[in-house]
Amino acid sequence: MKNIVLFTFIFLLFLTGCSQEKKRTLNISTNSWIGYAPLFYAKEKGYLSKLHINLITNVSLAEAADIYDVGKADMVTTTQHEYYSLKESGHNIVPIILFDRSKGGDMILSNRTIQELKNSKKIYAYLEIDSINTEVLEDFIKHYHLDKKRFNFINQDQAQMQDLKPLKNKDIVVVTYVPYNIALEKKGFHEIASTRNMDAIIVIDSLCTNTELIKHDKKRLKALKHIIDKSINAIQKDKKAAYKLVKPYLGNISYKEYLHSLQLIQWINKPSQKLLKRIEPMQYNKKDLI
Repeated sequence: MKNIVLFTFIFLLFLTGCSQEKKRTLNISTNSWIGYAPLFYAKEKGYLSKLHINLITNVSLAEAADIYDVGKADMVTTTQHEYYSLKESGHNIVPIILFDRSKGGDMILSNRTIQELKNSKKIYAYLEIDSINTEVLEDFIKHYHLDKKRFNFINQDQAQMQDLKPLKNKDIVVVTYVPYNIALEKKGFHEIASTRNMDAIIVIDSLCTNTELIKHDKKRLKALKHIIDKSINAIQKDKKAAYKLVKPYLGNISYKEYLHSLQLIQWINKPSQKLLKRIEPMQYNKKDLI
């Protein structure tokens, strides 16, 4: 009889342990970017909480990656730059869900024209150095045949850049992305280049995680993919309703600004074979994608 009671107790503990493991909260580290609106939408609708998934929002791409790097998040939204950096630092990480491709959403702002920058002796470039910003800036320099030696790279996150002013006695370029560009443009900076007109660079936004999580929690990740697809459809179908839910994550931009921002990305949650082939050399393996 004692053996039966002991067995029953151990069995109940096992079931409880399994239940707790299934309900373990997974954290996604992300940042303010129009392409991650499906995650913000899903959170506000309660879809993520049903899967026991939480969002950790940050002010920059680099900060989002750092949160994942130190183990405070199970998944992270990245461009290819942060993905490569995490991989090179020893993480067994792969992209599992594609969000969007930047089609003008990453841009260079300035208080000067291209020609004025070509004639400038010193250019102050503000950017998140440990992010895709660096690659966007370098592509910009090559695209317009500018002298890189004249650039003074200044590392700031997007929140810090909001304090910049287009000074008359200082040649400035700012590498930014929506929605952070909006406040800067209102101050007097103007767009001089973007991923819309610099074809050499392709910026992909995706959700990444480690192979262990994929192995042990594939069902929940598939459910997350379904939620993201559902959220993108809702964002496209009823833009006004979606805007009301996601605007707090995007700096409370106006509805007009929100609509314009959506035009600066291309959803690739259902990627074409052509795109998959193009990004395969970038270490985006279609076999890993959900």
